[in-house]
Amino acid sequence: MRTVPKPVLLAVDEDPESLAVIERELSDRYANSYRILIAGSAASATAKLQELAGAGEDVALVLASLDVCDMTGGEFLATVRLLYPQAQRGLVIEWRSWGDTATGEAIFKAMAHRQVEYYVIRPTTSPDELFHQAVSTFLLEWATARRVAPHTVHVVGESWSGRAFELRHILDGCAVPHAFVLADTDEGKALIAGAGEEEAPLPLVVFPNGQAMANPENLDLAKAVGATVDPEHSDFDLVIVGCGPAGLSAAVYGASEGLRTLVVDQGGIGGQATSSSLIRNYLGFPRGLSGQVLAQRAFEQAWVFGAKFALMHDATGIRREGDELCVALSSDVEVRARAVVVASGATYRRIGNDALEGFVGAGVFYGGTGSEAPGMLGADVFVLGGANSAGQAAMHLADYARSVTIVIRADSIAKGMSHYLVEQIEGHPRITVRTSCEAVDAAGTGRLQQLVLRDRTTGEDETVDADAAFVMIGALPNTDWLPADLARNSGGFLRTGLDLELGDGWPLQRQPLALETSMPGVFAAGDVRHGSPNRVASAVGEGSIAIRQVHELLAIEQARAAGTAAAG
Repeated sequence: MRTVPKPVLLAVDEDPESLAVIERELSDRYANSYRILIAGSAASATAKLQELAGAGEDVALVLASLDVCDMTGGEFLATVRLLYPQAQRGLVIEWRSWGDTATGEAIFKAMAHRQVEYYVIRPTTSPDELFHQAVSTFLLEWATARRVAPHTVHVVGESWSGRAFELRHILDGCAVPHAFVLADTDEGKALIAGAGEEEAPLPLVVFPNGQAMANPENLDLAKAVGATVDPEHSDFDLVIVGCGPAGLSAAVYGASEGLRTLVVDQGGIGGQATSSSLIRNYLGFPRGLSGQVLAQRAFEQAWVFGAKFALMHDATGIRREGDELCVALSSDVEVRARAVVVASGATYRRIGNDALEGFVGAGVFYGGTGSEAPGMLGADVFVLGGANSAGQAAMHLADYARSVTIVIRADSIAKGMSHYLVEQIEGHPRITVRTSCEAVDAAGTGRLQQLVLRDRTTGEDETVDADAAFVMIGALPNTDWLPADLARNSGGFLRTGLDLELGDGWPLQRQPLALETSMPGVFAAGDVRHGSPNRVASAVGEGSIAIRQVHELLAIEQARAAGTAAAG
């Protein structure tokens, strides 16, 4: 039986003593699972990488010092991605350089141009746990990108679209690492045989322990991967509708401050944030983090504090009954609470093109770059949209795809994206921007193969080869389930606080609280609220502020009840 070679960890440094120290630390900790290689120059390292690629061996991590002969470490590491798109890359700096302005600028430049993932401080004493913390983080991210991380679930199907795509969407929503495999491939046949399900209908969901589910119902799959789907009881202090950043933040603060808290969501955790492959400007995460990782950590935090979850449930209505708010769920269950936070967010605006819609799940995706990007190796990919989420998607896809083209109707990407993203995109060799342009048609046999792009200035059409298109053209608020008389703006987003107008039907003498809607006791936070900045950090902030105002509301009601009792 052929032995699969161990993945490679490669260290590059022209200082022999420094290189020996790195080799020692890597060998002592990782030699059982990885092959440790070293190189004293960029040229030598490149030759080793080419040899490894030619032999079909995998490279998990490349570490390089700030300067390697006649180029910077960042410039060398940029070339690694051409051979190994999923390899992690780290700049090695001296501990004395930490905080140094010039070193900081070099790291920022390398990260801004996607030459490296992050930096690592050169090891000194042995064992150097700070060094190993950084290396372990690199290796976990590599394993996740390669779909070889622990607990990866495999979906085996006859095609990318249809029910197989729906099941992958459920796993995405539950923040479960997963991979798709075509049934007629060697890997697909092996997974089916290993699960003993040769006669089972497809798609098949195969779990890490070898057990499998044949075309499971959505609720059954969510339960199988550990998602909580039942509210358990009906009376709460607080019900949160929506499990994106705003809802998860409200859940963490509400549960940690003693409120009996229930979170309801029609899908899983994370909302639209899970489509953000790398959030670089979130406070406290200098190397960035994906929306999916943020959602996973926030969910765990809320769960540990005691929040309850009812995932895969729609909220279908809300009404007041005395001092309580009643929220109806799609499972014919009604839950009651003293306050409700609406954090139901927004859904991707549909492109409204029948040809493109016909390829959804088979080359056309709304969001989903985190799960679909590894399947784009060597592909020609298009991103339709010009906001931050589209820019982040393009940068992430460019780590895998042969080419990425951003298509926007505006005449400049600077009109919709943060400055740091514009700089990254303009400096990336595999990303092209088509301004004043839109996709008007699509074609393919079973899967997207071509797009028709129209120049909005000249009106001319051009047919281009396209393996995938990711659509990110704005969002519509998830407010259809709310009472029609709840105050909204012209776009359907909820009005709150001082934004409420005289005709919005505020029924009380007191002023509404800042995030309170026109229905007393019902608050709005995150993308669903008119005036929200539409950033992950602001959504998290609004979730926490909403809980502060819930406490204010409960104090007001307690004082009113005490006054009524005294008067009686």
